[in-house]
Amino acid sequence: MCGIIGYVGRESAVPILLSGLRRLEYRGYDSAGLAIQHNGNLEIRRSEGKLSNLEAVLHKTSIEGSTGIGHTRWATHGRPSEQNAHPHRSGDLVLVHNGIIENFLTLRHQLESEGHRFESETDTEVIAHLLSSVMKRESRLDQAIRQVAHELHGNYAIAVMSLAEPGRIVVSRSGCPLVIGLNGTGAFLASDVTPLLEYTREVLFLEDGEVAILQESEIKVFDPEGQPKEYQAETIHWDAEAAEKGGYPDFMMKEIHEQPQVIMDTLRGRFNYESGEADLPDLVMTKEELLGARRFWIVACGTSWHAGLVGKYLFEEMVRRPIQVDIGSEFRYRDPMIQPNDLFIAISQSGETADTLAAAREAKRRGARVLAIVNAVGSTLAREADGVIYTRCGPEISVASTKAFTGQVIALYLLVLHVGRVHEVLSPEEGRWWLDHFLLLPGQVEHILKQENMIESIAKQYAKKRNFLYLGRGINYPIALEGALKLKEISYIHAEGYAAGEMKHGPIALIDSEMPVVVLSPKDRLYEKSVSNLMEVRARSAPVIAFVSEGDHALDQVADHVFAIPDVHPLLTPILFTVGLQLLAYHIAVQRGLDVDRPRNLAKSVTVE
Repeated sequence: MCGIIGYVGRESAVPILLSGLRRLEYRGYDSAGLAIQHNGNLEIRRSEGKLSNLEAVLHKTSIEGSTGIGHTRWATHGRPSEQNAHPHRSGDLVLVHNGIIENFLTLRHQLESEGHRFESETDTEVIAHLLSSVMKRESRLDQAIRQVAHELHGNYAIAVMSLAEPGRIVVSRSGCPLVIGLNGTGAFLASDVTPLLEYTREVLFLEDGEVAILQESEIKVFDPEGQPKEYQAETIHWDAEAAEKGGYPDFMMKEIHEQPQVIMDTLRGRFNYESGEADLPDLVMTKEELLGARRFWIVACGTSWHAGLVGKYLFEEMVRRPIQVDIGSEFRYRDPMIQPNDLFIAISQSGETADTLAAAREAKRRGARVLAIVNAVGSTLAREADGVIYTRCGPEISVASTKAFTGQVIALYLLVLHVGRVHEVLSPEEGRWWLDHFLLLPGQVEHILKQENMIESIAKQYAKKRNFLYLGRGINYPIALEGALKLKEISYIHAEGYAAGEMKHGPIALIDSEMPVVVLSPKDRLYEKSVSNLMEVRARSAPVIAFVSEGDHALDQVADHVFAIPDVHPLLTPILFTVGLQLLAYHIAVQRGLDVDRPRNLAKSVTVE
């Protein structure tokens, strides 16, 4: 979720770059920088922290020029620091980059053997050195970029300036967005349209593999083979706030639709397919330390607690390790039997959740090793933990969590795979099997999102109901809890999630024709039990909304509504069911005319007790 901005034209570049970076702050970042090309020189200014720090640096040592690129960085390779901030330079060129280069270590070792010296810990600097090396043979920067692209594994959006080509910015992308605009004063580029609307509404969205050359009065676009391409600019009618929402009506819908990318980003660069292992360098635990962990704990609050409950099933089924899952607000006030060398996993989107922080501090005081699964880079929990797995979700602006939950579950999949391989409960073949299926999840989530109109039609029929019951079994019991929580949070409808087998122990007394019941019924070993629970609900005249696996038509004549998710391994169903339940809650809230982004009485991060 880093941000790129660039300008070449007749105006002073620095104010335009800073304004654009401010527009990109919503994406989240931990450092910032810019570079200006002027009179045969390249000047770079960078700083850790907020844009105000970069402005202070520029105030002390100002730079002038009408061609420049800027960047806000969110750390993935290397800690937040001025040294790791973009832009990065090699020889006579400088660049900024969004994305992750998966084979950067191999490329870095190769370049170091050729005499290149690196100044940062980033994967981005590898691209700069590769381009610098190729430019010794190529006469044009755009040709060098196309050549280097073949060596890069991963995704990227880059903007490059070279002293050999003054008054130009050359850009390319693969997997990461890049937008270009042109007006009477110059050409602009950015990660999204937000920074451009102040200057132009006519933009071009670059396609994967394309390369573009930006100059003051023209833009040239080339296809992946290097052939010139005719392009038609699009007119943007959004205002600035709508642009930040990417054209979606609100942030919650945008964040629901970002989940395929979140899954990719959280997985990317974190596994070794050949050995079937997860690669989690920021875990900071040796194999011996993991093997010596006597007991595993997960502590979290709210939606993160539901992710932790999913983790419990994953640990027990995939790794055959017992694990204790607690709510942070309860854990901190009891006397938990934590022992030295226990592994304590604290989950928090913000990394500032007061109860989870207090629990993690208590665990650390008692000698446990603390691992944080967190979204916010540099947050208190991330800083205080012994190790961290960042979920790479970008800023989650809507109060009700959606993509952060998905990122947390994906991080738990990776952690469980890592522990399973360390304990040798999972073979390399089994590890590769799981990785294959993890990598299919983004496409499967996209498949669900494309069926949103089906869920919207269901929502319209039940938006005026006052109570809902959600039922799930096994690993989908936490998903029933999460589905009910989402409905409560944004629609203000009373909803309860229950383990389906517990329905007869109380909730069945509430069931009547006015209470819709959502049943999660995948084709797993508990399928027949789930169907029995559904039949009990149906016998009491309750409307039934069944979420099932594709190809299962047994409930078509029993349930009032059936929504099918792709047929996947039972341990992978939580992600897919969750997306469907998010959409159901969202559309019910919209039908009720409510503000889904800012539900009443709720805060995004609960930083006080």
